[in-house]
Amino acid sequence: MTTFASGTTASSSGGDGLSRDALTVLQPGFPGTTAPDWLLRRLGEGLASVGLFGRNIASAEQLSALTAQLRAEREDVLVAIDEEGGDVTRLEVRTGSSFPGNNALGAVDDVELTRDVAAELGRRLAACGVNLNWAPSADVNSNPANPVIGVRSFGADTRLAARHTAAYVTGLQSAGVAACTKHFPGHGDTAVDSHHALPRIDAQGEVLGERELVPFRAAIAAGTRAVMSAHILVPALDPDRPATLSRRILTDLLRGELGYDGLIVTDGMEMRAIAGTYGIERGSVLAVAAGADAICVGGGLCDDETVRRLRDALVAAVRSGELPEERLADAAERVRALARWTAAAGSAGQDAGDSEVGLRAARRALRITGAPDFTPLTEAPYVAALTPVANIAVGAETPWGVAAELSRLLPGTETGSFSGEDAGQHALAAAGGRRVVAVVRDEHRHPWMAAALDTLLAARPDTVVVEMGLPQATPRGALHIATHGAARVCGRAAAEVVAGA
Repeated sequence: MTTFASGTTASSSGGDGLSRDALTVLQPGFPGTTAPDWLLRRLGEGLASVGLFGRNIASAEQLSALTAQLRAEREDVLVAIDEEGGDVTRLEVRTGSSFPGNNALGAVDDVELTRDVAAELGRRLAACGVNLNWAPSADVNSNPANPVIGVRSFGADTRLAARHTAAYVTGLQSAGVAACTKHFPGHGDTAVDSHHALPRIDAQGEVLGERELVPFRAAIAAGTRAVMSAHILVPALDPDRPATLSRRILTDLLRGELGYDGLIVTDGMEMRAIAGTYGIERGSVLAVAAGADAICVGGGLCDDETVRRLRDALVAAVRSGELPEERLADAAERVRALARWTAAAGSAGQDAGDSEVGLRAARRALRITGAPDFTPLTEAPYVAALTPVANIAVGAETPWGVAAELSRLLPGTETGSFSGEDAGQHALAAAGGRRVVAVVRDEHRHPWMAAALDTLLAARPDTVVVEMGLPQATPRGALHIATHGAARVCGRAAAEVVAGA
């Protein structure tokens, strides 16, 4: 154990090895499209990772300049991003993604296509200087009412989710970008969003082993460089602590039973499942003690004060004996080891790429039902978007739907967004005499949405329905198109069918 002179405080010991290790295990976010001075200073003091979100990205060129600015301060910095493609995109937060999400890839069920999509996404990230992606989601979406996973999952079939998780990891890492498979031990059977509260999974251990853990085993076998923990309580594995804070889950199960030796990253510590129960400082100490190596914080705006508080909490925990110094040092070394891997692999993703692979995948993912004699539209329709509240992981700033693509194919297309109990009547009034294209997202989870469709179809049986969430509800309408996701390319693929393009 390192000894310190009497009177030395955590906040004044920024130059010592303990403080550097405490900074090294943090993955903070930050505001703005350029790096703030405090972040650059912390990189010089030992901070080894940063996390990027939509607020940090205006264009590929700007992102490249930002990552270059970070590397001018610390050459081996890990630059992480939450870029799943599909509904969860940061790289294309203002336009919608060029890649369909996991559920669309699972619907196609072509592992080579999944590998190619992940490789192209990785190539684009690497070209912008990003070297760690908090993806893929390996969650088996066994609960179709799940409010936060849904189309972010490859599907409800365990073996399908496993083979596509492995393919995604392989493709992404072929481009020199480390994959971070999430959300361990599996977030698919939850009915609560961990951004808001602590979810609980009451499945038995045998079920978890045969369902939730299978895709993670596949990811580990494929060589995933990182795994992200979930803020969920799984009593069969640990009745007392959520996975992120559980030694039984992170060390005994993930490291011991599953044999995983890479980086363990926490989900965002500012999420209410942790921040609202333990607080981020206490939660961060418990997470590292449990076996986590990197503390993700900053999905909400993060600042220098937050970084300082977390660093000092870790240092104080070591000095009090609550957190073994060896555990903190081991965590910091795992962060540095991943940085070394990304530096060695960094030249792998600079080939010409395949810019159309995402659109091809989106087209193949469509499932079309309805009248066999459907005639494509030739006149501009009215697009009624029945719009649910977006979950925090997806965000409300990313556009979705088919209106933009239909406007390109059928100039004069108009659109409106509707929600609530009178949505159907309001949509009918707005549409007037025009043909209606109703766009829904998880109709099965929203009774008001189903009622609005009832109203539209009763008055206008020729309504075309496009489902851009999980296609769990019975298909209906003159034509029903299931896209398995709301990415921009999914909207384009659906619009091409509606307009006969």
